[in-house]
Amino acid sequence: MTQEEEDEVIATLSDYLDGTLPTDTKPAVEAKLASDADYKRILGELKETTADKEISAVLKARKEPAPASFMQDVTETIHKRSAGRFFGRKTFGDRVPFSALLVVAVLGLVAIAYILWSSQTGSLRVDKRKTEGSSVEVVPKP
Repeated sequence: MTQEEEDEVIATLSDYLDGTLPTDTKPAVEAKLASDADYKRILGELKETTADKEISAVLKARKEPAPASFMQDVTETIHKRSAGRFFGRKTFGDRVPFSALLVVAVLGLVAIAYILWSSQTGSLRVDKRKTEGSSVEVVPKP
C-alpha cells in the first residue's frame, strides 16, 4: 500500500469512526474491514489515538459550536495582551500620510524655484551683463 493510498484509507476510516461517512459507502468499508488486514491495523491505530483522554476531549470540543460571545472575548483578550497596539487609537504618525506631505512639499519648492527663476527681479537668474565683463551703471542718471 502506497502512502497516498494509506492516507486515503486513514481519511475514510476517520470518517467511519466519527460517524460522518456517507451511508452508501459504509457497507463497503465494513466489508473491507472484515477482509483486509491493513484496514484493521489502521482502524486499530486510529482507535488508540482517539482513546487518549486529551485528544478525545479536543475532538468533542471541536464538534460543539463556539459561544455567542466568542469573537468579543477574543478581541478583548487581544486588546489586553497587546496593550492597545492593534485596537487602540492611532498616533499622529499613523494618521498623517508623510509621503504625501513630502510630495506636496517638493512640488511647492519646485514651484517657488520656477517663480523666482522666471521673474525679472528673482535672485536665481544669472545676470549676463555681469559675466560679459562690461561695466553697467547700476544707479540711474538724474
